[in-house]
Amino acid sequence: MSMTQKSVFACLPQTERGVAKVIGGDPKGKNFLYTNGKCVIIRDIENPAIADIYTEHALPVNVAKYAPSGFYIASGDMSGKLRIWDTTQKEHNLKYEYTPISCEIKDIAWSGDGKRIGIVGNGRQNFASVILWDTGSTVGNISGHSKTVNSIDIKPTRPFRIVTGSDDTTGGFFEGPPFKFKCFLREHNNFVNCVRFSPDGKVFATAGADRKITIYDGLTGEFISSLGGDFAHNGGVYAISWSGDSNQLISASGDRTVKLWDVGAGKAVTTFNMGNEMTDQQLGCLWQDDYLLSISLSGFINYLDKNNPDRPQRVIKGHNKSIQCVTVHSSDGKQEIFSGSNDGRINFWDADTGENDCFSGNGHTNQVNQMKVDEDAELVTTSLDDTLRYTDIRKKDYRACDIEKMEFQPKTLSVAPGKLALVVSIGQIVLLKGKKKVFTLSNLDYEVEVGALHPQGTTAAVAGADGNIRLYSIQEDTLKKEDKIINVQEKKITNMAYSDDGVYLGVIDEGKAASVFTVADDYALKNRFYGHHAKPVCIAWSPDNEHFATSGMDMLVCVCTVANSERIIKLKDAHRMHHVSSLAWLDKQTLVTTSHDACIKQWTVKY
Repeated sequence: MSMTQKSVFACLPQTERGVAKVIGGDPKGKNFLYTNGKCVIIRDIENPAIADIYTEHALPVNVAKYAPSGFYIASGDMSGKLRIWDTTQKEHNLKYEYTPISCEIKDIAWSGDGKRIGIVGNGRQNFASVILWDTGSTVGNISGHSKTVNSIDIKPTRPFRIVTGSDDTTGGFFEGPPFKFKCFLREHNNFVNCVRFSPDGKVFATAGADRKITIYDGLTGEFISSLGGDFAHNGGVYAISWSGDSNQLISASGDRTVKLWDVGAGKAVTTFNMGNEMTDQQLGCLWQDDYLLSISLSGFINYLDKNNPDRPQRVIKGHNKSIQCVTVHSSDGKQEIFSGSNDGRINFWDADTGENDCFSGNGHTNQVNQMKVDEDAELVTTSLDDTLRYTDIRKKDYRACDIEKMEFQPKTLSVAPGKLALVVSIGQIVLLKGKKKVFTLSNLDYEVEVGALHPQGTTAAVAGADGNIRLYSIQEDTLKKEDKIINVQEKKITNMAYSDDGVYLGVIDEGKAASVFTVADDYALKNRFYGHHAKPVCIAWSPDNEHFATSGMDMLVCVCTVANSERIIKLKDAHRMHHVSSLAWLDKQTLVTTSHDACIKQWTVKY
């Protein structure tokens, strides 16, 4: 018995308005990489559906860069910790770990020979450092700035030089090694967001919040020119990236454009218009061989087309915020995965290829916490915006959805044939039929936690904080409480679900147990399973109705066999550093998991 990873649908870059996002490029031209939370994501630039995720940082990671050899990656996190790790092995073994500055690392640069690494950030005492990669010892003194240093680069050819860009509105120019201060670069009058040497090392460029891009001599640091005259963009410039021949560069700006520049002529050759929404602001860019990439504030990754600057060749979408819920649907031989995140975004994915897109129109305005697909192929979702929505999954358009306002914040959702839906809210149980509320139970004598509808639509099971499950029969448009009460170890119930055939009710509780009750036998206990070391939070039944999966705060995923309480498949660290937030089965051997790392994974289960 085992569980092995079948595929991973990677998260998007985590972005913040007004903050540059660094994209790293593989010197071999195969991959690019970026960060989200505690993860470093490596994606194939030709086929971005192929992804790998590094998850060994204990705190959020800001930046990751390839070594010139391509064999190692250096990544820096919020605590000032720098990790250097192997890229050639699946395990990504750690080579070295240092703490070169005392706080958040914002950018990293390798020297052309791969022996030195420059690090800058928001340090308490020092904002920058240059170290030998194999010992961690410093190679000179990178000082002079009075505020956060946002960016650093090292001249790729000898003699080496270092340039930095800071919130104090200056750039710094250093000679070495050992590196020592030579001069300030004072052409900017606002934050300097990005500095980059050309691949041949002859010049370097700086970009700032003052809308300027300036060019300097790579050997002496002398000012040469400003691209585009007084201003390169109509908004702050957050990132720049050079072409391989050092003759051109691209720049990403808050004015929602990316520009391609002829550096010698000082003019923009092409302007890529990325949209009209605030989320279309451009925070990062990368020029790697024939590929021109940019990152929008939305987190979307844009593949730019020189021949059609108003429409990217492709846009990589997904989630860049924590995924809270997932469900699946199959139609005409195509399997789709639906996921909802805490920013209100709902995505749909082709389970085979990973191709995905967002629902159109204006949807939920807050965290999507539950989703189900009903008998009419409508996606039923609840959110912390206190609404329930019915959206046709064939149209995938919010503008055609039906909305029902809830009086209180929804906690759990269940659907059944007959257009039934059961929403358990804070202090309230709501029965819906035909997309409308038909019955409400309030002022209950117990604290409601979880609800589940029997697949035949005849019974609603409602769990309370007291560890008891009350059964309600569904009669016409009402809920009638039955005498039967199921006691689950007097532990608070965290989740429950009926098997697809309605034979079993699976329940998980704070006692770290999963209990299965036989419905036809007056809800007699069938088996109890103990596999978790901390509170389980999710439960999902396999289509074969003989197995179910649970996930917990211990980052474990357990697959249990109903007939044998000792037969449990355990998967540790399914989403390392994060617990699994939701589960769904594509088929009896394929389990889908989501997590707060904003990634979706598929697992092959062998019994």
